Amino acid sequence: MTTKLTLRLNDTVIRKAKKTASRKGVSLSRMVEDYFKAVADQGAQEVRESPVLYEVSGVLSGKQDAEQLRAGYRKHLAEKYR
Repeated sequence: MTTKLTLRLNDTVIRKAKKTASRKGVSLSRMVEDYFKAVADQGAQEVRESPVLYEVSGVLSGKQDAEQLRAGYRKHLAEKYR
């Protein structure tokens, strides 16, 4: 069964996510669903980011490198879902 979900996100985030989904040949809905599945399926397992997050974190600019950003996000998820 498929159910509609409304999300409120920053316009820039949506635009970039749509471009990423298009490049990968998937719908934005599918990309979001895959992310939610990855988070939900983790349970007590070690928290890992989704493959999409892994890829997009490499295009972020800033003082931290992509691995530091991913490590920070993993820590955030681990604390959030304990």
